[in-house]
Amino acid sequence: MFQRILVANRGEIALRILRACREMGIETVAVFSEADRGADYLRMADESICIGPAQAAGSYLLIKNIISAAEIGNVQAIHPGYGFLAENEHFAEVCRSCNIEFIGPSVDAMSKLGDKVTAKEIAKAAKVPLVPGSDGLVATEAEALQIANRIGYPVLIKATAGGGGKGMRVARNDISLKTGLKQAAMEAEKAFNNAGVYIEKYVENPRHVEVQIIADLHGEVVHLWERDCSTQRRHQKLIEESPAPNLPQAVREEICKSAVRLVKSAGYTNAGTVEFIVDKDHNFYFIEVNARIQVEHPVSELVTGIDLIQQQIRVAAGEPLPWKQRNIPCNGAAIEVRINAEDPENDFRGCPGRITKLRVPGGHGVRFDSHVHEGYFIPPYYDSMIGKLIVYKPTREEAIACLKRCLDEFVLEGVKTSIPLLKKILNQAAFVEGRMDTTFVEQHLVSKT
Repeated sequence: MFQRILVANRGEIALRILRACREMGIETVAVFSEADRGADYLRMADESICIGPAQAAGSYLLIKNIISAAEIGNVQAIHPGYGFLAENEHFAEVCRSCNIEFIGPSVDAMSKLGDKVTAKEIAKAAKVPLVPGSDGLVATEAEALQIANRIGYPVLIKATAGGGGKGMRVARNDISLKTGLKQAAMEAEKAFNNAGVYIEKYVENPRHVEVQIIADLHGEVVHLWERDCSTQRRHQKLIEESPAPNLPQAVREEICKSAVRLVKSAGYTNAGTVEFIVDKDHNFYFIEVNARIQVEHPVSELVTGIDLIQQQIRVAAGEPLPWKQRNIPCNGAAIEVRINAEDPENDFRGCPGRITKLRVPGGHGVRFDSHVHEGYFIPPYYDSMIGKLIVYKPTREEAIACLKRCLDEFVLEGVKTSIPLLKKILNQAAFVEGRMDTTFVEQHLVSKT
């Protein structure tokens, strides 16, 4: 087991990793930017090192600074958390070339699954269902038109290196396809330095269902069941839950088995998430693999009783998984809401600033993962998420009731937050009945918020 780990992240996930290490008796080194200097969560680390200015490009995204901190801190491994460099295969390669273990998948697996076209080829070979579309990257406008007319409109143009909705356009006819193709390629080039795009059939009003997996270095892969992440806006998740409501058991089991087959085929190790879309007839199709721990991992932890962060560390240290698939339960219902510093009434504009008052809800089955506190200044340089409120109850109905109570009890003053929107979502009949899809928020709430 590692004796000392560097946490190459900030905020909520940094604190989550620091806590897991403390429980395992592992010393930690935390890195921070000037914007995070003096943050309370840094006190959880055995050592903390400044790696640069507030802007992420000069600190949390600067590989040489993080590696220097790792060498100064004399660590054996680096945990990247999520975001920043978590899925950067070059960073993983540099870590290992410096004899520092990267707590995540191999460079080869990251490379294969990080490119969506290659990932689709692996999925096809593993007999995982795919949305009809191009066999690879689309090179010309003429080729795009030919494919779109073969599979039928609407179609979805997607960046091969994309994420978070960037480099993605829906086209419903030849004209919008030509325009969307150029726009998606330009956006992808700017965001990912890769203009490659491909085309697939656009599934109307799909659900977004993902499967949490973890794989050890000895060939064992298991899933921790599925999460429904359909409640989102602009491809950014707002609410995640497990198990997925109204998903037939046979479909549920097959989607989880498909996720395991896919990552086994890629030689994947450590924690990851296999994402699918599900149509109105419960047909499911592979989208992509997120080669890291995800924001919403607590819901899987609660229904299975497995600490995913600790398991990531154990797997990276070479330990075998301690259970077989048949031993992993899915008990009760867990729901997570993301509380963001943003204004839903003003196009979700970020709201950095100081938290002047904070009272966090509690009670049986309530968990709040966050690094903020009363008096904390939310910087404008990073993601707007303040924290994650997660509830766990025997049934989904009880979990929703608990979540409503918690949001009513939650007091956060000084900045605008997503709490008012979350309350409206929880009171929508479609949500209560589990009839959400990825267009639910825009169709029913955003225009009215």
